[in-house]
Amino acid sequence: MAAMTSQKNSNYGMQLDQNYGNITANFERLSDVVQSESPLNQECLRDLRTTNPYDDKSRIQATNGGLLKDSYRWILDNEEFKQWQNSQGTLLWIRGDPGKGKTMLLCGIIDEIPGISEEDTSISFFFCQATDPRINTATAVLRGLIFSLILKKPSLLSHVRVKYEQTGKQLFDDINAWGALTDILTDILDELACTYLLVDALDECTTGLSSLIDFIIQHSAANQRVKWVVTSRNWPEIYEPLQIATGVTPISLELNESSVSEGVNSFIQHKVSQLAVLKKYNDETQHEIGQYLSS
Repeated sequence: MAAMTSQKNSNYGMQLDQNYGNITANFERLSDVVQSESPLNQECLRDLRTTNPYDDKSRIQATNGGLLKDSYRWILDNEEFKQWQNSQGTLLWIRGDPGKGKTMLLCGIIDEIPGISEEDTSISFFFCQATDPRINTATAVLRGLIFSLILKKPSLLSHVRVKYEQTGKQLFDDINAWGALTDILTDILDELACTYLLVDALDECTTGLSSLIDFIIQHSAANQRVKWVVTSRNWPEIYEPLQIATGVTPISLELNESSVSEGVNSFIQHKVSQLAVLKKYNDETQHEIGQYLSS
C-alpha cells in the first residue's frame, strides 16, 4: 500500500511539475514579448491584471489537499459531459449546493481539456471569490479570461492596447469598462480557432452577475468555436436564465449524487492511505478512520 501511494504521489508530483513548467515558460515568453516591444505594453498588461488565474488554481488545489484524478474523473464519462464535448459551441453548466466539490471538479476539467480537445486549443479560466474584491465582479472575470489568453498567445495583447492607448488604466475601471472588455474578448475569440472558457462560482460574482450571465449565454450561442463551462450554486438568479437558454447542457450534482459520493470516498481513501504511512497505522486503524470520515 505504501509503495502504491508513493508511486501515485510521484506521478502526481511529476504532472504538477510539468504543468508548472509550461506555465512558467508562458510567463517568460509573455515577459520577453512585452518588454521587447514597448513600455506601453508593460503598463497595459500590468493594468489589465487583477489576478493570475493560474496562481489561483494552484492555491485552491493546495488549500483543498491537492487534486486527485479519482475524485473527479466520473465527469469525463458523464453522458451530459460527452454531449457537450461532442457538440459545437454550447455551454456546460455544473450546478450544485455548497460542499459538492464544484471548484475541484472544474480544476480537474481544466487539466483534462488538453487530452480531449484539438491540438490548436486555447484555454482560459477564472475563479470567482466573493470575499476578495479583486475577483468578485463581472469585469474582473473578463479581465482574468483575457489575461489568461494573452498569457498563452502574447500577440493578443494588441486587442487590448488599441483601446488602452486612448484611455489608459481607466479602460478597466470606469463606468464603460464592461462594454470595452466585452468588445475586447469578443475580438480575441474571433481570432482563435478553438477556445475553452471556464468560470467557477458564478454565485460569488457580487457585482454585475446578470450582465455576466447574459454575455455568456449570448456569446456561447453566437460563436461555435468557443466552449464555455460555468459552475454555480442553485440560486434562482442563476438558475432561471440558464435553464431557459438555448444550447445549455446542465449537470446537476444532486442528480449525480452517487458519482459525487464515489469521488469523495476516493479522496478520503487517498488521504487516509497517506496518513497511515505517516502515522504507521495498522490495517484495522486505517479502516476505522476511513469509515469514520466517510460517515
